[in-house]
Amino acid sequence: MGENDSRQTESENDTNKDRDEIYANAVRAGKRTYFFDVRATRNSDYYLTITESKKRFHDNGSVTYEKHKIFLYKEDFEKFSDALGDAFKKIIDLNSEHDQETVAKIENQFTDISFDELGGDSKAND
Repeated sequence: MGENDSRQTESENDTNKDRDEIYANAVRAGKRTYFFDVRATRNSDYYLTITESKKRFHDNGSVTYEKHKIFLYKEDFEKFSDALGDAFKKIIDLNSEHDQETVAKIENQFTDISFDELGGDSKAND
């Protein structure tokens, strides 16, 4: 009976493993890697885990990984997606404003220059 119990447990573990791991995607970004994993609960509800993993080098030559995880459940998907989209739009708008300010500064540096200041002979152009 004990042997059958252990086989059943191994089989259940394999089933749980298959059920839990639905989708995985990794994004490498320098020393960081972001993992997006879709998993299932026992009730077959889906949730997302987002993991940031940072590689850390120590003075003794060893390497460790610092991990931060976010668990996002289905009832929060829409709110999270909206907030993330809003944050991305804000960054894009701020970068656009910054780029426009930079262009304006550059343009203003050169708009006040007259041809007389360049040492040209204005009579030669007449």
